[in-house]
Amino acid sequence: MLELQKLCFEDLTVGMTEELVKHVSSSDVVGFAEVSGDRNPIHLSEHFAARTPFKTRIAHGLYTASLISAVLGTRLPGPGAIYLSQTLNFKAPVKIGDDVTVTVRVEELMERGNRARLSCICSVDDTVVLEGEALVKVPSKTEDRSRL
Repeated sequence: MLELQKLCFEDLTVGMTEELVKHVSSSDVVGFAEVSGDRNPIHLSEHFAARTPFKTRIAHGLYTASLISAVLGTRLPGPGAIYLSQTLNFKAPVKIGDDVTVTVRVEELMERGNRARLSCICSVDDTVVLEGEALVKVPSKTEDRSRL
């Protein structure tokens, strides 16, 4: 689990990055299937998956995308950030046993509305498996003080 780090809009700079590495276990994929209701056998049945182009079980694409949410909600920008939008481009499968590296980078800061545009890349070794962009609303220091 990532340690919580709360950043306000004024703390952010273009180029800031955070990274998470997550080992994908069979229990993660089974748990995600239970929570999401997506019980596609390509995720759950080795026998079924062996007959697909992937030849083995793969993680749900949105499981991988949820790792981006973990970074946004805990580290960059962290607690209090509000997800406004997310684009996702799936490039390659994530297999059971893979280590996924999630990298989130501040690309643009928009003072109007305290918004940040973030690039989001998930990779396994040197292969990009997912890339996209998130738009988040970030609390300002003045908003944060008013909640005390």
